[in-house]
Amino acid sequence: QVQLVESGGGLVQAGGSLRLSCAASGRTFRNYHMGWFRQAPGKEREFVAAISWSGGSTYYADSVKGRFTISRDNAKNTVTLQMNSLEPEDTAVYYCAAEDRRSSVATLTTSASYDYWGQGTQVTVSS
Repeated sequence: QVQLVESGGGLVQAGGSLRLSCAASGRTFRNYHMGWFRQAPGKEREFVAAISWSGGSTYYADSVKGRFTISRDNAKNTVTLQMNSLEPEDTAVYYCAAEDRRSSVATLTTSASYDYWGQGTQVTVSS
């Protein structure tokens, strides 16, 4: 089992920044690719960003490319999502997720591929 706890959400004005963190415990963190997803009210959960187990590869949804940055620290068992130039459309609950590193990176954009999920943290961007 891997336990994931997100933090860093909150209320911010459009154009502002937030930094989300996800702390992992349980099994060896570096054995997992990590991803961030989000879900807005009335909408399906959508992919935001992902990072390979080594940190060597990163992936982003087109809607956040150039504004969000995902990173990880395998020594501290954490993954972060730096969000800049936030827009009201970014308002959602953000979830951290872990996927076994033996899985193909081609599956990292698919929520069904992930094995473990955090409880989520609310991000609200006001206009």
